[in-house]
Amino acid sequence: MMKTWTTVFAMFVACATSSASAQAVQGNPQAGAGKVAMCIGCHGIAGYQASFPEVHKVPKISGQSAAYIASALEAYRKGDRSHPSMRAVAQSLSDQDIADVAAYYQAHTTPSGSPAQPHDPPAQVAALIEKGACFSCHGQGFAKPIDPSYPKVAGQHPDYLYVALKQYKTTNNPHVGRSNGIMAPIAQQFSNQELKQLANYIGKLPGDLQTVPQAHFR
Repeated sequence: MMKTWTTVFAMFVACATSSASAQAVQGNPQAGAGKVAMCIGCHGIAGYQASFPEVHKVPKISGQSAAYIASALEAYRKGDRSHPSMRAVAQSLSDQDIADVAAYYQAHTTPSGSPAQPHDPPAQVAALIEKGACFSCHGQGFAKPIDPSYPKVAGQHPDYLYVALKQYKTTNNPHVGRSNGIMAPIAQQFSNQELKQLANYIGKLPGDLQTVPQAHFR
């Protein structure tokens, strides 16, 4: 277990510089509201399902941290995340556009004011969480990451989480996969069935993530 924590810490330090540079541009949520036309057709419809690389609900991004959204869009733009549609969207955006869109979705955060629920997973899930050292990045309850460039995942759609986790295990595929020095070796430890167990548990936890329907789709 100590080796796992040491490895995760070392990778976190290695990623700190890129995380900081992603925050160099200041985002404006008001400006971002005018730049999300390509986003709302999927992320502005509650329950909307994508069919690539398999059928799953598109992620909730309202309430997500701006740093993570910017980091994800940059990964799509660079090709570190392989997804034809998302890469096309990301490549059409400037650094300022990305910062503004990220700020817009972060501004949707609406704290509930209710106390955090105790984290008490079933024993089998608890063992998987410990094996992956998940709390070391995503925090207790998966809603308060230790770094804002890491995603909040509590309450995310389980089927999306499952697809995303599997993609960290995918290699040498130009259309599917995610290159990430932290998540790839962690995901490789688990079978797909174990990843599904984790995704199903995390998706049931309370968190900030939501889908804010646009007026066109209400």
